Amino acid sequence: MIRKFILAGTLAAASFTTAALAQTVVLQPQEQVVVKEYVVKHPPAEVTIPEGYSAVVGEKVPDTITVTPLDAPGLSKQYEYVVIDGRTVLVDPDTREVVQILE
Repeated sequence: MIRKFILAGTLAAASFTTAALAQTVVLQPQEQVVVKEYVVKHPPAEVTIPEGYSAVVGEKVPDTITVTPLDAPGLSKQYEYVVIDGRTVLVDPDTREVVQILE
């Protein structure tokens, strides 16, 4: 019985750790407002999205999609962005990985 509790606790801790690691880059709410306003004032060029591609945090943006440098004031880190299906997708410029999606 005790082994079941230990196993359950270990599994729960592992799932919380995985969830925390998946969300390592998150803009603060005030930063999100700045980014959204910047994107409205500086819309990126239209892009063609490859069939079947869906932006997912942690996945790389295909090389066929052009991303734009994000020069919004007050951000602690540099990002690039693209708008896909009306959502602003923030991209790490070094890895092309999606770091956050703003609705």
